[in-house]
Amino acid sequence: MTSNIDNTRKVLEARASGLVFPKGFVFGAATSAYQIEGAPAADGKGESIWDRFCKVPGVITDATSGDIACDHYHRWGEDIAVLKAMGLGAYRFSFAWARLIPDGTGAANQKGIAFYDRLIDDLLTAGIEPYATLYHWDLPQVLQERGGWYNRETAQHFAEYAAVATRAFGDRVKKWTTLNEPWTFCWSGHASGEDAPGLNDGTKGGVTASHHALLAHGLAVPVIRTEVPDAAVGIVFDLNVTEPATADPRDVAAAKRFDGAQNRWFLDAVFKGSYPQDMLDLYGDLLPPIHPQDNAIIAAPVDYLGVNIYRRSVMAEGTELAPLNFQRIQPEGTYSEVNYEIWPRCIYDILHYVHENYAPKEIYISENGVATAPETVSADGHVWDDLRAIYYVDHLEQVAKAAGEGVPVKGYFAWTLTDNFEWAYGYTTPFGITHIDFETQVRTIKYSGKIYGQIASQSHSEPARSAGLGR
Repeated sequence: MTSNIDNTRKVLEARASGLVFPKGFVFGAATSAYQIEGAPAADGKGESIWDRFCKVPGVITDATSGDIACDHYHRWGEDIAVLKAMGLGAYRFSFAWARLIPDGTGAANQKGIAFYDRLIDDLLTAGIEPYATLYHWDLPQVLQERGGWYNRETAQHFAEYAAVATRAFGDRVKKWTTLNEPWTFCWSGHASGEDAPGLNDGTKGGVTASHHALLAHGLAVPVIRTEVPDAAVGIVFDLNVTEPATADPRDVAAAKRFDGAQNRWFLDAVFKGSYPQDMLDLYGDLLPPIHPQDNAIIAAPVDYLGVNIYRRSVMAEGTELAPLNFQRIQPEGTYSEVNYEIWPRCIYDILHYVHENYAPKEIYISENGVATAPETVSADGHVWDDLRAIYYVDHLEQVAKAAGEGVPVKGYFAWTLTDNFEWAYGYTTPFGITHIDFETQVRTIKYSGKIYGQIASQSHSEPARSAGLGR
């Protein structure tokens, strides 16, 4: 007798088989260096702010760190095999700045370069295109001790680091992202203290770090183009379409302020050449010095925008981060293990928001995924993460819909390839489409990974046939 669960999975697999994307649409998975690599001091790697932050008592939910994580530094070949088994054509990863330049500036670490050489070469041998990110939150600790993202000189050091990385790998890597999620690493790291380096300096901290991070991006873009003339260069923002909780003018104004802080501040700077005037007026004396040439530097033309999207933002008047003065409202619904509302339409809405207001030449969904409680491999050898499998089909339906309406979305990267160290949550909230037993480091592709692989492997011109997912 077929169970209700089996019937539900058959329906889901049929929906996955019916998805159609434009020809050439890229399917991949994303990771970041600190969350997977481990080997924090191997082969000359320097200390990063996350290496230091994780030693502070109480800042990580389960008191863990990325010291071992997925041991990707020694097991990259196993992770490439997982990508290949799922039929994914692209892998988005980040370089560890302190692995390539241990002190943040100065001489490159040849052993660090050799590690990424092996990774990139093996990806290409497997037919998987590397999408490289220069900065995914792990600033060298030496630079933090000089002021970190509060120090304008960090932007220039980042451009020098970009030159080292592109000179080493640009003959093989053609897709380059400068920064991943400046809103999060600047505000969670400097305004609220939730992430490394753990500074709790309010709006002034968030805005100061944000300006210098965007300046770093702008300085790096022409460096990348010089070293890799045929590169496609972009930046990744974590964006939310923002809705007021009610029609009350105070809630409407709070939603606009939050949209200005998380979305328009970054998008306007890169795509319109200036920060939004309403936010400049709001921040006032909290702003760092903005030099006359800064706007033009930050607005260096890019080839694509990466969008990381996990939820919508429903906002009301509040007291958080004055003078932004908002509070997040949690509507009734289904929530992930990190308390993000599961709202598939958010990905459709953000694609249209970006396309209609900023018109980047190409858009990639550079991260999208869902956290659950830790899972185990069942007696039948599977990890049946049905909620995550449904999540991917629901969200990819919305991506396909937007693409069909003319939004130039060119690819989608699942967050994340493997269960990993999920920042302040440690190992308590896995996002992976591949399960890792952290005692044995055995990788097991989850049901969600098989569903995602089915979608990725299908023909782009016709609905896919059933992939046979192994019940």
